[in-house]
Amino acid sequence: MDGPHVLVGFDGSPAAGRALRWAAEEASLRGLPLRVCHAWNWPYPPGPRGDEALEIVRGMAVITLEDGVRTAREAAPDLDVRPLLSKGTPSAALLEASGDAELIVIGARGAGGFDRLPLGSTAVHVPAHSDRPVVVVPSREPGRVDKRIVVGVDGSPASRAALGFALREAALRNASVTLVCAWWDPAVLPGPDRLPFTDPQAVKEEGKARFAAAVAPVLAAHPEVGVEQRFVLERAGRALADNARDAMLLVVGDRGIGSSPRTTLGAVTRSVLHEAPSPVAVVHDRDEHVKEPS
Repeated sequence: MDGPHVLVGFDGSPAAGRALRWAAEEASLRGLPLRVCHAWNWPYPPGPRGDEALEIVRGMAVITLEDGVRTAREAAPDLDVRPLLSKGTPSAALLEASGDAELIVIGARGAGGFDRLPLGSTAVHVPAHSDRPVVVVPSREPGRVDKRIVVGVDGSPASRAALGFALREAALRNASVTLVCAWWDPAVLPGPDRLPFTDPQAVKEEGKARFAAAVAPVLAAHPEVGVEQRFVLERAGRALADNARDAMLLVVGDRGIGSSPRTTLGAVTRSVLHEAPSPVAVVHDRDEHVKEPS
């Protein structure tokens, strides 16, 4: 598919079904076509004995893809939905097909995962290696959902890109944005555990000032979106998951302050992918489509 579109992975699992419906809504809001991708491969260590066995597996893949396309068209009847059948692993197929995609959407756990596994390998591998936003949709249906998008901000380039993505997404969905900066420093601990020669209040105020300075230029570019800022003294992964409990989307950068340049996904991003009850968008500062003015 040439030109911008939304790309979604589908394997027939419940999480993939939720991801497909989420992607169809997103493509409709953006006015873009939806590309439904299903990857297939011979599932056993010994190779197939003859073309007939291989064609049976491929035929099952075609049926799965057709089911996905039909589900997407039922969810959004006016949407331009196009199928893509690819041979290989799901993560490799999605990354290879993402050249013109504005967004990749995947389920948190595919058909081959364990029942109690909250996150499959594709849901980690694709956000880690993609150069565009990836939305990971959890398997469980949500409870009450507010028209609110939560975004984690720590002043890093990736978090600035995440903030811009969250604001644009909120404008599409007529939603508000909750900015969360989680500050955790030994200087603010009470009593004897506190670092010596520190002023906890001064540390907190300095952190709040840096937070405000980091978000001001991006917020100025999106005055149409209602914004609430929360500065919390808590570990970032837990703070973001808790604040996103009733949100429609949680947005984070692929890695934050303190992460090694060789790190593909930071510890906080991995944490919220496992724990957040809402869909999680992972945004990369290396994607030219999501950068905001300084």
